[in-house]
Amino acid sequence: MIKNITFDLDGTLIDSFKTIYKTTEKVLQQLGVSKPLDEKEFYKRIGHHFIDIFKELDIPVTDFNEFIEIYKQYYFDFIGESTFYSGLINVLEFLKGEEIAISLLTTKGQDQADKIIDYFNLREYFSLVMGRRINIANKPSAEPLLIICKELNVKPEETLMVGDTELDIQCGKNAGTKTCGCFYGYRSKEVLKEEKPDFLISEITELLKIVYEENLSSEKLA
Repeated sequence: MIKNITFDLDGTLIDSFKTIYKTTEKVLQQLGVSKPLDEKEFYKRIGHHFIDIFKELDIPVTDFNEFIEIYKQYYFDFIGESTFYSGLINVLEFLKGEEIAISLLTTKGQDQADKIIDYFNLREYFSLVMGRRINIANKPSAEPLLIICKELNVKPEETLMVGDTELDIQCGKNAGTKTCGCFYGYRSKEVLKEEKPDFLISEITELLKIVYEENLSSEKLA
């Protein structure tokens, strides 16, 4: 049975691209980086670590720690550009009612992840929020997802990793969980299909059918 659903944040629960893009653009301007940030190319890389994004786009950021500190300061100036994906609260309410644990796994720093969850008043739904932490590997490593499973006392095979990027699917597969790709987020259906997730959804409400059918079939087998 599915006893825990671990969600990615950006592109899965919240459409935050404009917030991320405008914040990044402002920080780069403050740091004196004159090379324009290509919006379409940046969009295709959301979910990856900024270090990797800047390297791929040849954006000359020499002090990454300084970038992150300024980024955190400006992020909430643009938070109004972020919105829930349609049906999110209904899904979270359903999962909570079914006593299925809900957890978050994001590459955002722990402090920023907590602030975002609190800003959107989602704290009551989450059993665990896992942001980027010191000495813990980031997705696609299995490490953070296995920590979530251990802390929630659920087996990896009882967990469904839900996300919109290849990193989320790879993380779930590496940890031995079920995986669900969301192609309403920042990757196309074709890109996610290449990762061979267990499920693919075009909107978050489709999770309800997956959970119902998976847990119903498990009950019959039992």
